[in-house]
Amino acid sequence: MRPGPAFPADHPSVQTGRIGVLVVNLGTPEAPTPGAVRRYLAEFLSDRRVVEIPPLVWQPILRGIILNTRPKRSAHAYAQVWTEAGSPLAAITAEQAQDLQHRLGETAIVRHAMRYGRPAIGDELQALMDAGCERILLAPLYPQYCGATTATVVDKAADKLRTMRWQPALRTLPPYHDDVGYIAALAADLGRQLGALAFEPEVLLLSFHGMPERTLHLGDPYHCHCRKTARLLADALARPGLRVETSFQSRFGRAKWLEPATDAVLRREGEAGTRRLAVAAPGFAADCLETLEELAIRGREQFLEAGGAHFAALACLNAGQPGMDMLEALVRRELAGWI
Repeated sequence: MRPGPAFPADHPSVQTGRIGVLVVNLGTPEAPTPGAVRRYLAEFLSDRRVVEIPPLVWQPILRGIILNTRPKRSAHAYAQVWTEAGSPLAAITAEQAQDLQHRLGETAIVRHAMRYGRPAIGDELQALMDAGCERILLAPLYPQYCGATTATVVDKAADKLRTMRWQPALRTLPPYHDDVGYIAALAADLGRQLGALAFEPEVLLLSFHGMPERTLHLGDPYHCHCRKTARLLADALARPGLRVETSFQSRFGRAKWLEPATDAVLRREGEAGTRRLAVAAPGFAADCLETLEELAIRGREQFLEAGGAHFAALACLNAGQPGMDMLEALVRRELAGWI
């Protein structure tokens, strides 16, 4: 067989034939300052999937009230959990991507992105494409599917694809709320943390991020996914004498949100005589403001002020071995046929 024609001398250099994995989480301000928080909230709260109020009604409220009042308060909250490595969510997500890269080796190129803020999804997709990744797995780290989380990651990736003459083939990691590996990882990690406590909890509160109740009636499966995760996890933990409850945190605005609310449950448990309580957030792949400040700091205050005596906020899976074993297994499964 005669060899094909050589590329002309001025042909641009092109990398091809690689596989990419883009790990994505929600996002974070770049600093715990009102200005940085304002920029972050402006992007986050302008997403039509996050706030479904028509822009003509919502934007004056957002620009005229919320962005002039909330950033200072939120910056104070971020400052309480900020670390030398920066935002806990950003640092942990970067660590997860680095560990996954180590585990996959030459099989794939792994990068990470944030839906809001930096690194941006579009920039990271382009970096993978520039490195020769013609096939990319988009991996939103949201175990429970929600239009305001998983779907908006896909939306942002599609915005980038729209601008690309040469698009990569794209797959998306499905929700894994009932995956046996996910439940086993949670049970192993939370079981270890519960066993290391200086007290024996009477109640384990599983707190998921809240959503307006109307999303449930509009067909979003998030509430059902959270409830199934909680049921399967309670069964897997199987700790005699431990009552497992489920709640939803981070309410915002005047709309009716999924119930019961985490803060209300904490107060109710304390007032009802519960003295020993632990809280975990299985819907978060990495510790962040909602777990480190809202649960570990404010949640503790709410429970103790209501009469509780012992409180513990358990860590998320983060980059620990159970969580990373699970993530590697999920990613390898979704890359089947490509590797």
